[in-house]
Amino acid sequence: MSIKEVLRMGDARLLRQAEEVPVLDTPQLHALLVDMRDTMRAMDGVGLAAPQIGVNLRVVIFGVDANPRYPDAQIVSQTVLINPVLTPLSDEMEEDWEGCLSVPGMRGLVPRYTHLRYQGRDEFGALIDRTVSGFHARVVQHECDHLDGILYPMRILDMKDFGFSDVLFPGTKVQDE
Repeated sequence: MSIKEVLRMGDARLLRQAEEVPVLDTPQLHALLVDMRDTMRAMDGVGLAAPQIGVNLRVVIFGVDANPRYPDAQIVSQTVLINPVLTPLSDEMEEDWEGCLSVPGMRGLVPRYTHLRYQGRDEFGALIDRTVSGFHARVVQHECDHLDGILYPMRILDMKDFGFSDVLFPGTKVQDE
């Protein structure tokens, strides 16, 4: 296992524009993905972007199985998405609570597109082209924001909808994404 430190909000490396991955299916890329999977699993997250562990590349992973932290969330297949392109399919947006491994202990009400198409490549170079909605769309947008130096608090419309999880949701065990 190779669990990496997850950078926290305030670290300038989280604010950079990540670079395209020029070559896929390399030993270096596969090693990065092992690190990312191990780190995400150890932190019980649903997604992780390479910049969150200090690697400035356009690589995200995400996936949700049945998870007691997200009892109402749809299942999202485990996905590696490299050099992603997101295209909203409507102007419809919805606000929902988000957390982040890079903003531990906090939650915020974040607007996201409800329907989108995402495209990119997997670690072997195979094309990924999916149309998604709901929680799946939210997770993809959250993770891909990291590739553009955006943390979810930057998207909150009203800062009264941002705070510590234990204060916002007393008596509830709410973890970071």
